[in-house]
Amino acid sequence: MSFSRAIFLLLFLLTLAGLTWTFVRYCRYFRLLRPAFTVRKILWRLGHMLKVAVGQTKILQRPAVGLLHALLFWGFLVILAGTLEMVADGLTGAEKSFSSCGCYDLLTAVIDVMVPAIALITLIFLVRRNVVHVSRFEGPEMTARSHRDANLTLLLILLLMVTLMAMDLFYVAGGGEKGDYPFARWLAGILSLPERNEGFPSAYRASWWIHIVTVFVFANYLPYSKHFHVYLSLPNVFLERPWPWGHMPAMPEVTREVRAMLAGEAPESEAPGRFGILDVEDVNRKEYLEALTCTQCGRCTEVCPVHLTGGPLSPRKVMMSVRQRMDERGPALVRGDAPDDGRPLNGFHIPDEELWACTMCYACVRECPLSIRQPEVILGLRRYRVLEEGGAPPEWNNVYTNIENNGALWKMPAAERLAWTRGLVLRRDGEEIPLQVPVMAEKAARGEKPQYLLWTGSAAYDSRYRKVLQAFVKILAYLEVDYAVLGEEEISSGDLARRTGNEMLFVMQTLQNLELFRQYGITRILTCDPHVYNTFRNEYPDFGEMPEVIHHTRFLEEMMEAGRIVLPEGATGTSPVTYHDPCYLARINGEYAAPRRVLKGMGFTVREMPRHGAKALCCGGGGGQMFREKKDGGEIFVERAREALSTGAETLVTACPYCMTMLGDGIKYEHAEEKHVVRDIAEMVAETLGI
Repeated sequence: MSFSRAIFLLLFLLTLAGLTWTFVRYCRYFRLLRPAFTVRKILWRLGHMLKVAVGQTKILQRPAVGLLHALLFWGFLVILAGTLEMVADGLTGAEKSFSSCGCYDLLTAVIDVMVPAIALITLIFLVRRNVVHVSRFEGPEMTARSHRDANLTLLLILLLMVTLMAMDLFYVAGGGEKGDYPFARWLAGILSLPERNEGFPSAYRASWWIHIVTVFVFANYLPYSKHFHVYLSLPNVFLERPWPWGHMPAMPEVTREVRAMLAGEAPESEAPGRFGILDVEDVNRKEYLEALTCTQCGRCTEVCPVHLTGGPLSPRKVMMSVRQRMDERGPALVRGDAPDDGRPLNGFHIPDEELWACTMCYACVRECPLSIRQPEVILGLRRYRVLEEGGAPPEWNNVYTNIENNGALWKMPAAERLAWTRGLVLRRDGEEIPLQVPVMAEKAARGEKPQYLLWTGSAAYDSRYRKVLQAFVKILAYLEVDYAVLGEEEISSGDLARRTGNEMLFVMQTLQNLELFRQYGITRILTCDPHVYNTFRNEYPDFGEMPEVIHHTRFLEEMMEAGRIVLPEGATGTSPVTYHDPCYLARINGEYAAPRRVLKGMGFTVREMPRHGAKALCCGGGGGQMFREKKDGGEIFVERAREALSTGAETLVTACPYCMTMLGDGIKYEHAEEKHVVRDIAEMVAETLGI
């Protein structure tokens, strides 16, 4: 064995040893944590990985910088083949080990062209980070070490590309004949290098050694840098959660306790484990994998409505804190000697003002190029505070009490649930017909089973939102739809309880509602509330058989497509309107088209806000925020109202009770309530139909 081969083998073995030690260390951390779910649907996962991680579809949501990053990633995939060849050369002592491959000329040509492109992209990224100072690269969590790490990684990539260009240049200039190197030939011509200079082979070998040593150093540095995603992005996306964004994972231990309590049985004799996340050992394996995969790019924080409006939350910091805390606590946990150091993830690394501020709007999840779900970690932290410590904000505790005592978010008696139905009149053909809203219990007593249950939600107590329900039942009566409401039997869906961390209260509401649906034989549910729609559609099926649920925007669209709702002759929208996409209807459940089609079908011109559709700004009311006294900035509803006013439309249309309340407050905050109004899409349809 030659001296150079012996040196290479030693460096190669040291590299493998270092990587093995690092990954064994991380594997020990993973073994401490509970599994997140059973991995199934392998073919779907492979396709999803190819689409998101290899195809870079999410990074390309921002076309310009996204394309640069995608080219960098794809280039590295191609260059990886060249790196493997270098390893083979070093181990065997051969030169250009893959040259017998039938497509070798094409492979080397592609690599030769990609290398300068990657070098140029790396320089652009260095300039963006250090000269342009992109705002999302900043933040309290982005320490000097974070910036040094990012710059060092980029400089190492640049060094790799420069040494590769030097290798190809000196190989071509030295008379190398294996492979095709168009860029290197062009560069040799530009530099007017003499042919077959005796020093070129030595320069080639020097470049070769600098490059391969840099590769080995880089490979061992990556797991300790923010670029760990080079290794973990593919497995992280492959292990995508098998549930939709709007679904929060259930807590089996809580479900068992609630089922036993409702059945009048004694709870399990063995005490359950800790509820929620106190410290890093309470996160699951997928959440920790996401923390390691996080690139710290700041896309999540940049679109977070709390952060955008001066609030304390940074979704990036949440994931960075999980990784940082495991680095602190992991070695002691592995040894089995991890005393309380007074620095838990919950409360210290992620303080209360951050924990309570999240609106659960999923803007961060949509933006993350690696499919990280920050809200699930935040919910786990909330669950601990609520279930273990009873430490929720006082306003939420009041809501919990209202749900327990009255079945509603407000302190209102069940007898008032039908107050909105009094004195309703349907106008048809110039006549006013008294309108009676049917009640499910009364229909069941007559042996009747309506086609739909109309779920009114707790917003039935809100004086403004009652007008929306009144408009919608007028439409149902106009269409002669067979429906009924639960009236006094209706209780909260539990959505707010779940998203604020009170899983036990959520499960109680869920099981009671499912039993009620079963008793009445309900098969289809209509609702005007996207939060109810999401909870019924995505979360209730975990607990039992669930009827089909339809949001009223989709129902109205179906009626228009069937020709049952048509624009009256001569009727047109009086003025342009702008439409606000509710998070739990649009971004989380993908319903963008139906509301717009209904408005346009009713003759209205829709002026879009700067942020609309999947990028729409949250109203600020989700995640329990509508009921919390703001003490930490983040007046999201004002920012969204300003966007609506900027369109010049006098009417802001939405399709959610939370959005209606929050945006109405925003219009008032801007002192624009005399000229501008917030209305639900059902009101727009009812008014246009003249009913």
